[in-house]
Amino acid sequence: MSNNLSCVLYGPNDIRMENRSIPRPGKNEVQIKIHSVGICGSDVHYWQHGRIGDFVLTSPMVLGHESSGTVSAVGEGVSHLKAGDRVAIEPGVPCRHCEFCKSGRYNLCLDVVFCATPPVDGTLCRYYVHAADFCYKLPDHVSFEEGALLEPLSVGVHACRRAGVTIGKRVLICGAGPIGLVSLLTAKAMGAAEVCITDYEVRRYGCAGRNGPGRGETADNQRRSSRSRHPWHISLR
Repeated sequence: MSNNLSCVLYGPNDIRMENRSIPRPGKNEVQIKIHSVGICGSDVHYWQHGRIGDFVLTSPMVLGHESSGTVSAVGEGVSHLKAGDRVAIEPGVPCRHCEFCKSGRYNLCLDVVFCATPPVDGTLCRYYVHAADFCYKLPDHVSFEEGALLEPLSVGVHACRRAGVTIGKRVLICGAGPIGLVSLLTAKAMGAAEVCITDYEVRRYGCAGRNGPGRGETADNQRRSSRSRHPWHISLR
């Protein structure tokens, strides 16, 4: 059955919308009707350049990895999910057998299979099949859009844990883009007393100030254009 509209990257600046066949779940897999997909910087990089470091696009690939949706079918051996469950997708599936995986640090697995990393297709499509144990049920109060943001949010959580952010800490975040903002939210949730976030793009501070929470102020009272070579910063207390 070919009713799976997908966003397929063929090469730099060559994205095509095409219908592909709907995949069926295998053992320990689920089929997901995708609802929301975030556009990551890596998606943009592949679109513009056709590669990221050693990961080179050599054949058409579906983009997208920040995703949520509804389980539409389950494969053999899946018991914790059923059709109709709303889920968020963890896009990197490790080997489960190496020392990193066995010690709980599976994010460092050298054999991880990651959505939208050549040659693996991503989730910017209507239907996608994924390992069931890397799909997580969403509570009723969490929207699909919020579910799709859990993957980038995990980056902020990991960063703050590695930095040892705790109650009363003062934190500097370089960059007020999406990852900077989820790091800001995480730092505040972990009890940081003050967070300073910097960026060259002045327009980004409106969102940073709204998501502090708290009082925002610019570094000084001088007016600078967004083309200035000097970064602005906002302090959130």
